[in-house]
Order: sequence, then C-alpha cells, then structure tokens
Amino acid sequence: MRIQYTEMKNLFEKILLKYGFPEDTASRAARMFADNSCDGVSSHGLNRFPRVLSYISKGHIDPLGKPSMEESFGAIERWNGNRGMGCTNAAAAMDRAMDLAAQHGIGCVALANTNHWMRGGSYGLQAARAGYMAICWTNTRPNMPPWGARDIRIGNNPLVMAFPVKDAPLVIDGALAHFSYGALESHRLAGKQLPVPGGYDRDGNLTTDPAAIEETWRVLPIGFWKGSGYSLALDMIGATLSKGNSVHQVGRYEDEIALTQVFIAFDAEKTSGRNYAEETAAAVLEDLKTAAPAEPGGAFFYPGEKAALTRMDNMEKGIPVVEEIWNSLLKELE
Repeated sequence: MRIQYTEMKNLFEKILLKYGFPEDTASRAARMFADNSCDGVSSHGLNRFPRVLSYISKGHIDPLGKPSMEESFGAIERWNGNRGMGCTNAAAAMDRAMDLAAQHGIGCVALANTNHWMRGGSYGLQAARAGYMAICWTNTRPNMPPWGARDIRIGNNPLVMAFPVKDAPLVIDGALAHFSYGALESHRLAGKQLPVPGGYDRDGNLTTDPAAIEETWRVLPIGFWKGSGYSLALDMIGATLSKGNSVHQVGRYEDEIALTQVFIAFDAEKTSGRNYAEETAAAVLEDLKTAAPAEPGGAFFYPGEKAALTRMDNMEKGIPVVEEIWNSLLKELE
C-alpha cells in the first residue's frame, strides 16, 4: 500500500493539532515524520507515530513545550527541551547551532530534558542542505550491554555526521549498535532475517533473528568493544555539556524520556570557503566512484545517496506503508 506524501503529512498534522500542539509545531513535526518515511526510514516515521501519541497521552511529551536557552558560552549554548516534541526540539537546536556557526565558524547547542529525536539523519540533512557541515548525537535509555557484559547498561547513542554535497548531502546516521532497534523492528515487520548476526538470543547465541534480539536487548555494539567505548564517551560528553541526564539516569524513568543531545555545526564559508568544500567533496566522491563493485554489475553508494534516490521514487509513486498502522492512525480522527 502506498500513500502520497502530502496525504501522509496532512494526516500527521491533523492528529497533532487534535492532541493540542500549536500549528507551527504540528506542521514542522508532521513534515519531519513524513520526510522520514519518504526517505525509507519508516521505523522513525509512520511506524513510530503511534508510540509518539502514546507518550503524549502519558504526559511524557508536552505539546506546548519548546526549547529555551539556559546558558551561553560564546559559540556553545546550553538549552532545556522542556519535554517538548523531540523532533522539533532537535530541529530548533540545529537551527541555533547553525546561527552560532554563522557568527563564529562553529556552533554547538547542548540540549537537555528533551524527547526522542526520531531519525537523527534529519538534522544532518537540515544542516547540509543549508551549506553546513554537522555532527550531532543523542543518548538513549540503557539498551545495550557493555562489551564483555550480559546486562544492559549503556545506550546505542546514535551518532550523525553530514557534509553539504550538492546532488545529495552525505549523511551518516548510525546507532552504536550494529542494528538499531528501529532496524530490528523493520526487519521483523517485513518478516526478514538480519543479513548478519546483530545480537544474542535468550540462550546467549549470536542470531540473525530480530525478534529474538528485541526480546533480550542484547544487541551487538558496532566494532564490538569500540562501539561500547564510543557509547560511554558520547554519553559523558553530552551529559556534561548539557547538564542533562546520562544513560543510567534516563533508565530510571518508565519510558525513554528526558534525553540529552548535542548539535554541532561548522560554517565552511567562515573557514575554508564553500567553493573549497564543494571541490573537496567532488574530488573525494569522484575517487570513491572509481572503485570496482564487489560483485559484477553491482552498485554501491555513499551515505545519504541511496536515501535521496528512495525519496525521489516515493515522491513519484507514493510512500510504502504498513496498512494496519496507517488505518489505526485514520481512526484517530474519527
């Protein structure tokens, strides 16, 4: 089943207005959820939307909550998300990081007390489309064991980097687990196994079964011990910059709320010049594309390139949806 982009965005917006969001927040959030599904990331678009509504109903997300600045240190600012909508809080934080970068060459916004940002790559795209380089990350509830341990104590703390490539921005958006929980859910809903082992089952065996990994929460960190170490470092840096919750503190809540995020933007015009940045990107990608495919007739893409192609296809043909989820959202307006 496919749904046109505008129809999906309008449905999201109407539901959010019904739940008490101001028009500007409802419109921006609706566009972001629709964009995520359009780019092929339904796990943080349509498929995630019912859970967001449940968080609103529980009082975890405040429809009227908007981020506010608490302290400023030149190119670095500390903000409070006031438990508002996570995706619009994050977009506002990246907007501010770009404003600071336009003044100083670099801008950093550390955001505390916010909610799930949905698809982290959204904020890399946001910056890259405006001509900025960017790095951002979020922490999570405890959802991954430290390397060598069985119990979950660290977060998969997604990390995003972006570069303003003309045709399609380069955006690498990856949880520090080999497969994010969104990816596990997507494979399970599609009835697919993972292409490689992504975690452990209840018997402690490595498995490609996404449902078995979701049951144990024993996902594999990327790079094994390296991903585990990066998780700890990002959590400590983020919590210190924002004075917000670290992963173990988030774990004390009933659900994944009151998160900590960091948004850093670099203005190439202030440093090397945008022409230099564009020439550098073009040269790197030109060299990349001279590599022979692993299999005859195969293709490979730089991060962000395939999402841009997926978006073009879905804008033309409509966005694939899980019919059951789509129909459940239509009932929200009855």
